[in-house]
Amino acid sequence: MLKSRRIILGVCGGIAAYKSAELIRLFKKAGAEVQVMMTADAARFVTPLTLGTLSEREVLSEIFPEHADGSWTRHIELGLWADVFVIAPATAQTIAKLAHGFSDSMLTATALAARCGVLVFPAMDHDMYVHPATRTNLETLASYGYEVYETGYGELASGLVGQGRLLEPVEILGRVEKHLEERTATGPLAGKHLLVTAGPTREAIDPVRFISNHSTGTMGFELARSAARLGADVTLIAGPVNLETPDRVKRIDVVSADDMYREVLSRSDADVIVMAAAVSDFAPETTATEKVKKDGNTPGGLPLRRTADILRELGSNKRDGQVLVGFAMETENAEANAARKLSDKNLDLIVLNNLRDSGAGFGTGTNLVTLLFRDGRREQLPLADKKIVAAAIVDRLAGLAPA
Repeated sequence: MLKSRRIILGVCGGIAAYKSAELIRLFKKAGAEVQVMMTADAARFVTPLTLGTLSEREVLSEIFPEHADGSWTRHIELGLWADVFVIAPATAQTIAKLAHGFSDSMLTATALAARCGVLVFPAMDHDMYVHPATRTNLETLASYGYEVYETGYGELASGLVGQGRLLEPVEILGRVEKHLEERTATGPLAGKHLLVTAGPTREAIDPVRFISNHSTGTMGFELARSAARLGADVTLIAGPVNLETPDRVKRIDVVSADDMYREVLSRSDADVIVMAAAVSDFAPETTATEKVKKDGNTPGGLPLRRTADILRELGSNKRDGQVLVGFAMETENAEANAARKLSDKNLDLIVLNNLRDSGAGFGTGTNLVTLLFRDGRREQLPLADKKIVAAAIVDRLAGLAPA
């Protein structure tokens, strides 16, 4: 259940912070990606270097970076990125801040922005834990939808014996696994069949050469991954790419636009269809059976034919309640062209990116997109890692899909 899952681990300033190292090790061993966030006081008990080494990621603490490069929005991006936010240990101070909406650290700001489940594992001395203020704050967090877990009973750092111990890492691991299992089964896309296309197509000229484009398929694969995390039954139809199949995703490989057409149309009854593939608009009229030589037989031109417009056909036959999403890669008059495509092809949403924008387009780790909706809404997402952008798009899709 934790394989390829994205976990934020919030570590607060209490003696139980030492257990976070073992918790990271368990998460990583189970195959999860772990992003650690520490309060300033947590670093008094365990070093960021230790937790950063174990998690293989920079530990985050301050909400504002030392260098203003636009990454001050990272708390928003990570709030979309994560599958679950685990706060362990959660001290009385941080619990109080979360209950009253304080956002004075990366941990508290991201918790406010998170769209995933937030799991709170308190740890403090017995009398602090049973104090009416702490109990009220924990009840407030539970009313917000946070999952608040009881502490363990035993010997405490003060020498007293009572309630207040942080649950052991293996117990926390089990509760995180259970949470993710339940979320997958009851997520906003649970029970929905979602079809995603990704990557380029190749249109053969001869046995050696082909027409294609620069698509790597990354965006489509991340969309499939994010949809599966929200409980969807995902089928991914992929052109020729060198990417691993996301967990809990059924993958079908194709080569040409004609292959893509057949596979997509045979599954056109999906509840949600996301056409993220860069399907070739043109293909050679004929494919040579032997390699074309550079000699006197070289053709003077290469006659082309139009390939089938898969998205238009899907839009023309869209059933009631079905959600259809297209992508538009433009270089000029971008928004006008995308809006026309949205209307002409009967789409519910089109995702626009401009090849002229820095950080957007093919072969980049990031993307900068604008979402245009059928009802006239427009939303521009900030430049972010494609994982983050995909999670945001799927979040919007979940709102479009019928219950």
